[in-house]
Amino acid sequence: MSIASRMTSFQRREQLIAVGRALFAAKGFEAVSVEEIAANAKVSKPIVYEHFGGKEGLYAVVVDREMRTLTDALIAALSDPEAHPRQIVERAALGLLTYIEEHAEGFQVLVRDSPSTDPDGSFSSLLGDVSLRVERLLADSFKRSKLPTKGVPYYAQMLVGMTVFTGQYWADQPKVNKEQLAAHIVNLAWNGLSRLQAKPELRFESAKAKKEAAKQAAQEHKQAAKSPDVADEQELQQEHPEDLNQSATETTKAVD
Repeated sequence: MSIASRMTSFQRREQLIAVGRALFAAKGFEAVSVEEIAANAKVSKPIVYEHFGGKEGLYAVVVDREMRTLTDALIAALSDPEAHPRQIVERAALGLLTYIEEHAEGFQVLVRDSPSTDPDGSFSSLLGDVSLRVERLLADSFKRSKLPTKGVPYYAQMLVGMTVFTGQYWADQPKVNKEQLAAHIVNLAWNGLSRLQAKPELRFESAKAKKEAAKQAAQEHKQAAKSPDVADEQELQQEHPEDLNQSATETTKAVD
């Protein structure tokens, strides 16, 4: 306690932020108490209240710092309109993965369940802002490629969601390094984007495809219904070929 008491106000604040970030990352906002924060920082509860007004204030500071760090990384990756589109995808993937690698606790805080007191400062709002930037970049790329831009907002959400959820999985299962994972993300995203169809359709599961399949089945059923005798004879021949041979012999003798 004597060493802790020699901290300046700034040092104490930074210590509490570090302690709070670690606890929020490990347990989530709801499961952490002011008592636990104070105990881990080896200070009394009033010190926590003095600096942050409670765990809500501390949590808000932790989230704000992590949001600014991640925002700066992603915006930097998306802020060069002259870069090749693939380079932008690579930069964005690496930017997020670098943040996850260097700020593991902060990332866990952002993606965990959190109080909805400030929706504008939430992780989902950040992803919304990033998606809008990606959307603008995609729109320009689509126009240059003479592709319709109606689906651009959805493609933006796909790219951002794919990268973020892959990053979450990687944070728990870091079996490859960030460059390798970024290469996998870009491989899927870019090789898909480079072969976009102007009007893509589901081959089997769309309403149109199912209608065509039902129509085809109806035609086949109708065709089979037109010649039931032929179908019966074929079935009989397969099951009792000797009976048909005997019948044919008897018919021949009768004719003779």
